[in-house]
Amino acid sequence: MDKIYKHVEIETPLGSMIGIADKEALYLLEFQDHPKIEKRISAFPSESGRTPILDQIEQEIADYFDGKLIRFTTPLELVGSDFQLEVWNALKKIPYGQTLSYSGLAKAIGKSSAERAVGSANGTNRCPLIIPCHRVICSDGSLGGYSSGTKRKEWLLAHEKRVLGYG
Repeated sequence: MDKIYKHVEIETPLGSMIGIADKEALYLLEFQDHPKIEKRISAFPSESGRTPILDQIEQEIADYFDGKLIRFTTPLELVGSDFQLEVWNALKKIPYGQTLSYSGLAKAIGKSSAERAVGSANGTNRCPLIIPCHRVICSDGSLGGYSSGTKRKEWLLAHEKRVLGYG
């Protein structure tokens, strides 16, 4: 039996996001103006509607932006290569309000020479915020890239520091 995906639009202070889920897990949570949004959405053909998972992530997103949530618990179904999954799982271990360099992330997964590949895997992340790729910066402390825009990355990092009381 084919999976039935539903999607909702979620408003945030940084713009509209689209969430796609079935009854058991979230598959995509992406800003609607992402340059590859159409391709990413097409991987999970969906119809407008709600699921308990979409209700949960919508509440968690609101709580995150209100500064009440530092760890997402919505179940995810990550679709990617073994390497991408390894990188995304390592991203989830970066503490709220902290950053790690691309080279540090490569070392964390035991592949110190894979800095560029780690950056590429970050760019394919379909659930930013939950898989916090915005917490990865360049070794020199500069922001580096962010597929949803460096202004958003800058805002998210400042938000998390503010919530923790040191920003």
